[in-house]
Amino acid sequence: MRCKCTVALTLALFCVSDLTHSEEWNQFRGLGGVAAESRAPVKLQEAVWKVPVAPGLSSPVLCGGRIFLTSVEDGRLVTLAIDAASGKSLWKMQAPEVPLETVHAEASPASPSPLVDASRVIVYFGSYELLCYDHDGTELWKKAIPTPKSLYGMTTSPIAHGENVILVLDNDANLSGSELSQSKVISLHKTTGDIAWETARPFVRSGWSTPTIWQYEDGEELVVLGSGRLTSYDPNTGAEKWFTTGFSRETIAQPVFGKDLLFASASMLGGVADDQPDPEPFWKAMLQFDADSDGKVACGEITEHFTFPLRPELPLGHPGFGIPLPTDVDQRKKRQNENFNWIDKDKDDVWTRDEFVEGLKFDRGKPKLVAIRPGGSGELDDDHIAWQLSRSIPEIPTPLYHQNRLYLVRSGGILSCVNATDGDLIYVKRLGATGQYSASPVIANEHLFLVSNQGIVSVVKTGDEYALVHQEDLGEPAFVTPAFDANTIYIRTKNHLSAFRAPEQE
Repeated sequence: MRCKCTVALTLALFCVSDLTHSEEWNQFRGLGGVAAESRAPVKLQEAVWKVPVAPGLSSPVLCGGRIFLTSVEDGRLVTLAIDAASGKSLWKMQAPEVPLETVHAEASPASPSPLVDASRVIVYFGSYELLCYDHDGTELWKKAIPTPKSLYGMTTSPIAHGENVILVLDNDANLSGSELSQSKVISLHKTTGDIAWETARPFVRSGWSTPTIWQYEDGEELVVLGSGRLTSYDPNTGAEKWFTTGFSRETIAQPVFGKDLLFASASMLGGVADDQPDPEPFWKAMLQFDADSDGKVACGEITEHFTFPLRPELPLGHPGFGIPLPTDVDQRKKRQNENFNWIDKDKDDVWTRDEFVEGLKFDRGKPKLVAIRPGGSGELDDDHIAWQLSRSIPEIPTPLYHQNRLYLVRSGGILSCVNATDGDLIYVKRLGATGQYSASPVIANEHLFLVSNQGIVSVVKTGDEYALVHQEDLGEPAFVTPAFDANTIYIRTKNHLSAFRAPEQE
């Protein structure tokens, strides 16, 4: 029987080998969302294996030929290990039994992605704690963390910095005065789970973005995007270095970097991508309440089922579609009156298209993608802001940097390519796969892989010219970012994990 040190050394060598040949995908979005050496198939026509997995929204991660992800199974939080070659289940570990945190209808208590290295698998559940296992599922340590108060549930994933793991714990109860409800970022020792440092974040409430270690020629910084604010810290001590504001209240995308620039983005509240959005889709969505089909919306047609559209690309009844009326009768009547007084200019208790378009106001923050130069301190001035863009900004997917271009995919199935040097739009194209997008774009084999919530995978060649080369219907919804190894793409759908592998070269 081999000793544990021999097994650990073998795993370490296996992970280093994988890293050399397949850009080890060991955390959320792997190494910046790009598997540069992977030769994953461009056409996903038949999975080499497809296995059922319990529901969850964590993205799969890889190390040593194993896939790790989390789920909710029979009311319990679980961590799963799956053999990458065959799809065979290797082990499943339950987290301690605790009440599950309250999450949005489209979210999950198992949303943060695991972090894995040569000897450890670290998972975070907002409902309870950080847990650390070895690759065989033996618990090494656990760190209880009070559940932050969050609008939609915790989604931020742990990341690595040297021998530490870093986690952001932003909290809607930040201003309550209690230390337990304080927004903060913490760094813990990977080997023990002991706190290395923690830094309060007094100006932010709940957020859903995963932090980034920004590496550039002269140094590195820990960068955290939170509610309305982007902040940089020294990753070794937690000391704040700089900040900049102007983002919307709800920040989800992870900051990314390339060519000595940092990029951070957030849409307007409600997922609005442009600072001057087209009002026509919102009016068309409103006409779903036009009961008599006269092309207008009367006050009497705003019943208890009325929902003011925020994301018109979603079907009516979807929890992300818009703002419903209050259930309380008196409050509902008050909201009805407020809505009509806001838009009904001639006070005839009817909205026309012209009144709606004129009265529709998008004052929920400005969509923003910003490029930042290194070397800043305090509140950043124009010297450290390279450029800003307020068009085509995704709500959930993280932008992807590759070869001095940024790729952004947003709901509605719209892909944008941006010059990373100056922020100029190179192209904006419709993929032909509509609906919402939650998975972040990723690159392998010189192609973008873009997964819609409906389960359509669009494969687009990288470069300045838009070229859609393949689309595949996975047959069920998909919400999370895929993972890659040397020749395979792994895609988690609502109820399955599938592997699409390139044929072996003769």
